[in-house]
Amino acid sequence: MTFIVIDGTDGSGKATQTGLLKKKLEEAGKKVSVFDFPRYGNPSARLIEEYLNGEFGSADEVNPKAASILYAIDRFAAKKDMQQAEGIIICNRYVSANQGHQAGKIADPKKRKEFLDWLDDLEYGIFGIPRPDLNIFLDVPPEIGQTLVDKKGKRDYTDGRDIHEQDIDHLRNAYDAYHELCKGSGWTRVECVEDGRLLDKDSVAKRVWEKVSDLL
Repeated sequence: MTFIVIDGTDGSGKATQTGLLKKKLEEAGKKVSVFDFPRYGNPSARLIEEYLNGEFGSADEVNPKAASILYAIDRFAAKKDMQQAEGIIICNRYVSANQGHQAGKIADPKKRKEFLDWLDDLEYGIFGIPRPDLNIFLDVPPEIGQTLVDKKGKRDYTDGRDIHEQDIDHLRNAYDAYHELCKGSGWTRVECVEDGRLLDKDSVAKRVWEKVSDLL
């Protein structure tokens, strides 16, 4: 099984690139299974929806471990389906989202590393979910991504921006955390902006495909 994750800060085009990668792989004769996290509408994602709607406070008021557990439970609930999936797995967001958004709440480098070690043990150790072969970070600066969020259609879990999307400082911190993660193994970065201009989806897809081709 080859397991690929596509992630990025809000508005970076994760769902679009997941769909385009799926199409490209299927055209190449590959069997593909896609998972989208959080799994909004499922019982396991109910508390995530409440968190993102601010029912527990602002993003920074919710402890990163507490928030991470909510997302981890949703992935644990999908574990069996993922283990039974055939072919190449593509995830639109995964543990990577906790690593970016929740680690971004922690400024101290030592405490951030302790959190990431704790998170790795929680998700891959205690809950035993599959570990991806490649995490692709779609690099779109938060200021650009935030404007793209406003172009999204109505979503089931919120009427407008969620607490991550509305907080530019949170997004900047998450963006920086993702950049740090991309220095480690199992991560690669795809630049989606050139000269302050967002690349079109097909240009980004070509860059994503280059990274995936190296893996395959």
